[in-house]
Amino acid sequence: MKMPLRDRTIRLIAALAMVPAIALPHTARASDSQVDKMRARIATFISDKMEKLGGSRLIYKVDTDGLRESVVTDLRDDVYKILREGKIAFSGLAIREGAVELRIADAKGREQLARKLASAAEGLPSHAISVTDGGDGLVRLKPTEAAAAAALHDLVEDSITMIEQRLKDADIQLASAQPDGADRIRIFVPGMMEPERVATIFATKVKVSFRLIDVSMTAEQAQSGTPPAGTEILPGFKDKRPYLVAKDSALDGDDISYAGPGFATGTKDPIASFRFNGRGTRRFAHVTEENVGRPFAIVLDGKVVSAPVIREPITGGSVQISGNFTLEEASSVAMLLRAGSLPGHLVLVEQQVVQPAAKP
Repeated sequence: MKMPLRDRTIRLIAALAMVPAIALPHTARASDSQVDKMRARIATFISDKMEKLGGSRLIYKVDTDGLRESVVTDLRDDVYKILREGKIAFSGLAIREGAVELRIADAKGREQLARKLASAAEGLPSHAISVTDGGDGLVRLKPTEAAAAAALHDLVEDSITMIEQRLKDADIQLASAQPDGADRIRIFVPGMMEPERVATIFATKVKVSFRLIDVSMTAEQAQSGTPPAGTEILPGFKDKRPYLVAKDSALDGDDISYAGPGFATGTKDPIASFRFNGRGTRRFAHVTEENVGRPFAIVLDGKVVSAPVIREPITGGSVQISGNFTLEEASSVAMLLRAGSLPGHLVLVEQQVVQPAAKP
């Protein structure tokens, strides 16, 4: 007996929804246009089938202004790192009118900086920049149009991955999220006639913070008495136990450049790993150097996902989080970290209820 269209569509959607999302570095994802095209075709096919069932459609716009600011800020930090490591004398390093400007009096220093930037950007359109050397020591660096387009592509793709994970965490399984133009994302949830439920999930950005744990008393003592000034008690992400943490954050989501799930070397236990950007690497190195022997908390939306003790200064900028996670939990933590690092907020452009298509 032939299966009805509705049942066949739901079964197809459910099967595809069970395929785990894999977070890839920007370089791998941006360069594989064939995968992008195939995904777009599949997503369009699924979306068309889903919308015949009726449900909620929402369209979000990514923050292009926040993206431009983030890209130029990262460029400034990369330039500073090259200057410092190369011992190149400079002055006036600043962001002006969407570009990075500085003065390098020595022509050889200017050439060295241009070489290092070109080498770092080789094969990576998302990091391509135009270099203007005025000859008087003034150097102006600005992302190219190709770089801007690649960065926007990455932001949309990362946002889609984040949307899929957050909907899954909210037990909204059969949702379709796909690009809608260059800077927009269309979400469709079949059978749901309350788009506000989805909109509420993305009304606020995931908050990521890295805070020192107060060891002057236990969290239980603070609960039964008065917590020290400048601290608060937060629950654990998985164990639900209380943690006494500083209110002030040493670093936040803006300091993260990449996050993804993985497996620990040796034990193969699921973990969430992430990397800091240049600024975050320096700040984290300073914090860990100043607090060897103290525990610090990695906090996601007010919950402590990990509270390791700082054994030694961490200068490489890469961190792994373990906590008896299942692979699904490690993926969720990684995607929440990534969500907290995305530039700007998602802006709701449109939401509507789509009625089921009339039966022929």
